[in-house]
Amino acid sequence: MSKPKIGLSMLFCLSEPFTSLLKRLKKVDVDYVELLDEGLHALDDTRVKKLREIAEAHNFEFMVHSPFADINIATPSPVLQKTVFRRLEKSIVHARQLKSKLWIFHPGLKTAVTSFYPGSDWELNMKSVRRLRKIATTHEVDIAIENVPEPFPFVLKSVEDFSRFFNEVDDELNLVLDVGHANINQQIHAFITKFSKKIVHVHASDNKGNYDAHLGIGHGTVDWANVAEALKRIDFNGVVVLESIKQIDESLERLDEIFG
Repeated sequence: MSKPKIGLSMLFCLSEPFTSLLKRLKKVDVDYVELLDEGLHALDDTRVKKLREIAEAHNFEFMVHSPFADINIATPSPVLQKTVFRRLEKSIVHARQLKSKLWIFHPGLKTAVTSFYPGSDWELNMKSVRRLRKIATTHEVDIAIENVPEPFPFVLKSVEDFSRFFNEVDDELNLVLDVGHANINQQIHAFITKFSKKIVHVHASDNKGNYDAHLGIGHGTVDWANVAEALKRIDFNGVVVLESIKQIDESLERLDEIFG
């Protein structure tokens, strides 16, 4: 039985210039790297070329996390919807250029007018996800949706929400399990059990159950031994990506021990 692979998200250096990201990548001791197409690390053709050179030199396989700041795929504004999808399609194209294993995105958000149009944010989210699937298929990029935490007003947060969602959307769409997010919602094992056939990628960071602190592994309340055992039971053999912002080397070692 194959075991999960360990990777690293570059979230921990998102506040640093892109040149710093490139320098850090040259020192990374993993085979799988998740890039964030966001902030100071937003992708463009020139940056993609530099990243491909590093990947080829160090035998990295990339995953790309979609833009997420001020991105709402369930926005009721046609003007904003057009802008959002222009940005997201550009990100998917760059993921293809990077030969990314996966492009990861968040569900849409409720807005100030949600209460005036009951159910509209759900329908807008569904419509947008189907549109993203079509775009990704055109560009031959695999995509997956990530579970998200309280207290943010996402359309989908709970196991129940995602159950309804997967019943209505394309059967081929998969899930990125964010353990930290599920810990805040107190549904880690519920997500693993319910979506055992859907989980293709895992984000690993710790927190104390109150907010998404992205602590180092073992510095919060997540029971990592139980998480590893639960993932083993469903034969998960994808990539467990460290998404902590501190204690990076220590956390990578812990993940190697936990999933080794």
